[in-house]
Amino acid sequence: MASAPRRTFLGFDFSTQQLKVIAIDESLEVIYEDNVQFDKDLPEFGTQGGVHAHSDKLVITSPVLMWVKALDVLLEKMKSSGFSFSQVKALSGTGQQHGSVYWREGANAKLKNLSADLPLYEHLKDSFAVSDSPIWMDSSTTQECRHLEESVGGAQQLANITGSRAYERFTGNQIAKIYKQNPAVYVQSERISLVSSFAASLFLGDYAPIDYSDGSGMNFLQIREKVWSQSCLHACAPELEEKLGPVVPSSSVLGSVSLYYVQRYGFSADCKVVAFTGDNPASLAGMRLEEGDIAVSLGTSDTLFLWIQEPTPALEGHIFCNPVDAQAYMALLCFKNGSLMRERIRDECASGSWDEFSKALRSTPVGNNGNLGFYFDVMEITPEAVGIHRFNADNQKVPEFAKEVEIRALIEGQFMAKRIHAEKLGYKIMPRTRILATGGASSNEEILQVLSDVFSASVYTIDTANSACLGCAYRAIHGLQAETGVPFADVVSLGAEPWLAATPNPTADEVYQPILKRYADLEEKVVLRKPSKQ
Repeated sequence: MASAPRRTFLGFDFSTQQLKVIAIDESLEVIYEDNVQFDKDLPEFGTQGGVHAHSDKLVITSPVLMWVKALDVLLEKMKSSGFSFSQVKALSGTGQQHGSVYWREGANAKLKNLSADLPLYEHLKDSFAVSDSPIWMDSSTTQECRHLEESVGGAQQLANITGSRAYERFTGNQIAKIYKQNPAVYVQSERISLVSSFAASLFLGDYAPIDYSDGSGMNFLQIREKVWSQSCLHACAPELEEKLGPVVPSSSVLGSVSLYYVQRYGFSADCKVVAFTGDNPASLAGMRLEEGDIAVSLGTSDTLFLWIQEPTPALEGHIFCNPVDAQAYMALLCFKNGSLMRERIRDECASGSWDEFSKALRSTPVGNNGNLGFYFDVMEITPEAVGIHRFNADNQKVPEFAKEVEIRALIEGQFMAKRIHAEKLGYKIMPRTRILATGGASSNEEILQVLSDVFSASVYTIDTANSACLGCAYRAIHGLQAETGVPFADVVSLGAEPWLAATPNPTADEVYQPILKRYADLEEKVVLRKPSKQ
């Protein structure tokens, strides 16, 4: 007797440098992976790193038709490999956060009437009012940011409403700039999508709504009520709500795939499209965070993803709607001085050896005898400060530490800053809190031990290659079950468990509680001493 065909689920990731796809089965096993590299596979668009950097270095864009053609190329590669599209029951995806796509009048009619004889690129090459989409790397909207904050009563009030103060890369400010500089193009735009909802539209054959989670990275969405903020919309451009369309829960089933995919690639007509979301929310899903968890990515930049219930928006960091639980939130903090800072101190204080670096951490006590340090080779995001600042146990600034003290001061300081700023956004350490660590430094046992001690929580390590893409394949499964109230955690329970890497020393919390207070107070002094902006 022949076995039943495997039900499969697809996750797509429209990232900055490539388009990726992952297919999983019902056991969450990855059964297919592929990608299209924009620079290498689509050289006709002339990108470097997937983008066009303009002469002023502030304007950074990507060609929207490059993303369309990349999907054509990727699906053809899958078809040539013999991938069975007919077994796909649902798909979802993600796009780089904050990017925006401007559909020209009449584009939706084209989406609804695609002929399977032609690739998407041929159908849609005249469908965009803006050919190069502003993306997350763009920093040309400072004036628009200040205007938006002033319009709603200040930066903190904007954060209270939308989860973040105004940021140059955020979509609302990019839309305001386009309206101000080229109102005719704005008027021609029938719909404005995020990269995520644009990608979902390609599969749906209709304009896809923006999901709550990616929508909360726009400076537009009231994160608690989950509706567009009228005051924010009016501050940016007229008739904007109509151009943005509705917002929907991130687990929403938007409909079935367009007939185009059924006829051209052999998809089942019943294959569902689950709302696409942003790359950071998708990574939270891919890392399978649960309530109270914190994910720490220790890379070139250090990034924290936090699952929180009661957010307290601040002038630093971001609060997004949670992509897998409509009643919860996620917070994101980014720290520029990550691995490069650790490597420099390793080179200076441990002869370039991680073994010597680890030995120094083992040989110095928890709390470092009260010595504290702030290490910012480049202007930090959180807090906004620069330079190296060392303080002894009496809070006196000192010019240098012994080498082993320097190493522990760096690592303790990096993790104390993360805990302090996470708690400012509403994060609370609970008895069952897990820290999920990934990135290059997560392979260092001694660094993870300090992380565990500072947070007074167990640290687990996970393999998160392509976590955003994988997270969307998980979300495709969840979308089919979400209406019945099945929690996301139940859907992904078959996935590989993270492994325990460190548990906190019994006395660590007692040692760190007063030191954390000192560190927060000293950080205020460091921030006040930062150089003024030019």
